[in-house]
Amino acid sequence: MSLPHAILTALLEKPSSGLELTRRFDKSIGYFWSATHQQIYRELGRLEGEGLIRALPTEQPARGQKKSYEVLPAGRAELARWTAASQDPKPARDALLLRLRAAAVVGTEGIAADLRHHLALHQRQLAEYQEIEERDFGFGTDSAQARLHHLVLRAGIDLETFWIQWLTHALGEFEQLPAESG
Repeated sequence: MSLPHAILTALLEKPSSGLELTRRFDKSIGYFWSATHQQIYRELGRLEGEGLIRALPTEQPARGQKKSYEVLPAGRAELARWTAASQDPKPARDALLLRLRAAAVVGTEGIAADLRHHLALHQRQLAEYQEIEERDFGFGTDSAQARLHHLVLRAGIDLETFWIQWLTHALGEFEQLPAESG
């Protein structure tokens, strides 16, 4: 996945200014594809330069006025090409898992507390996803778009559920570790 494609998706859903787009990222796409505001603004300029998006015309041009963008046919075609292309999954890169591996050789100080911290974060994220699911995907959300959006949300729910189960198991393992000798 790439930031340009995430931006094209968001703009096809609703033409937006850079500020509106960054706010929407923070509330939806950002759950599974994060980007800083600077990255989004830089990418908007690049996409416009490549002829994939354009700034919507305004009544009166004014310096510092926010631009709203829409996707051009070339941008829609690029997003369709990318969506249809096959892509292998990316290998997992998780610092917590690497730290656990390192703890096996240098000691486990601080790891259990961090596991509890991660557990609390994943529990909060799961509760947020479940709230979104309850609010947005009840009765009458059978359109193709709603079903695909729900499928993405379900991936988040399932991933958070996995992490909660794994972290709970890992903390149980930590309780059974022999005391480290100094």
